Amino acid sequence: MQSIRRLLKPSRIAHAHCDIPCGVYDPDQARIEAESCYKILEKYHASSDEVFKERCIIVKEQRAELAKHHIDVLWHDYFKPEHTQKYPNLHELVWQASKQGSKVKQSTDIAEAKKLIDLIDKIGDIWKQLGGPEQTRVKKAVAA
Repeated sequence: MQSIRRLLKPSRIAHAHCDIPCGVYDPDQARIEAESCYKILEKYHASSDEVFKERCIIVKEQRAELAKHHIDVLWHDYFKPEHTQKYPNLHELVWQASKQGSKVKQSTDIAEAKKLIDLIDKIGDIWKQLGGPEQTRVKKAVAA
């Protein structure tokens, strides 16, 4: 009986963006996190308070990791093989953006955060051209 329980009990619990999947994908989620990194670095460089600067680094690294997460969700859950056929640079672009997220985590150079924003914007342009907003967003109510 114990061996059956052990077989049925998962050894690891997996976490996902969404267990449904929900179908809500938007590069703006990654962009907001990247913008946070940029703004945090502005504040970091303007401050002389070492404790504040340490907090900036911690939060910047968390936000950069979240940007990478949202890029990965787009890549794994939204983009499909036919998208890479239509946009052959898409795979390279997503890879560069993920790598750039790591550079932002490793650096206090605001230019690295700007590069991440620019790469996410390029991914966002492709997402829009593929009809992403119409496919994944809830329509706004029309004002009366």
